[in-house]
Amino acid sequence: MAAVKKILYVEDSENDIELTTEALRGLSLANEIIIARDGAEALDYLYSKGKYEDRPAELPILMLLDLKLPKISGLEVLRIIKADPSMRTLPIVVLTSSREERDLVEGYRLGVNAYVVKPVDFQQFVQSVRNLGCFWAVINEPPPKIASV
Repeated sequence: MAAVKKILYVEDSENDIELTTEALRGLSLANEIIIARDGAEALDYLYSKGKYEDRPAELPILMLLDLKLPKISGLEVLRIIKADPSMRTLPIVVLTSSREERDLVEGYRLGVNAYVVKPVDFQQFVQSVRNLGCFWAVINEPPPKIASV
């Protein structure tokens, strides 16, 4: 039986972390949710560095990425990941409060798979996260792992 893939959630707001993880748990997904609280920690996780050096090297099934992060911004994280051939296929959904057009345009230019502005209304927020989780963790068919040459 294949191991259940993880979801990497990169967010610095404790309230958003709590709301999002509860919304995803409401779907009864088997996926473990890994929380990174800044861009540097997200990269450490993905590249198995620092406190994550002993983790298995497989990519998460999905990364939910806030843009306004301490240490390294979400856009810079996106830039680094999408420039790396070994990580380019990782599905990344920007989940942010930023409605700035330049963030939206830059996110898609860098290769984000979806850009979702966090609704202010609690119920809309929960429903948006559940829709994302259901699609990316259950419905979407990820690309097969390609052996490097």
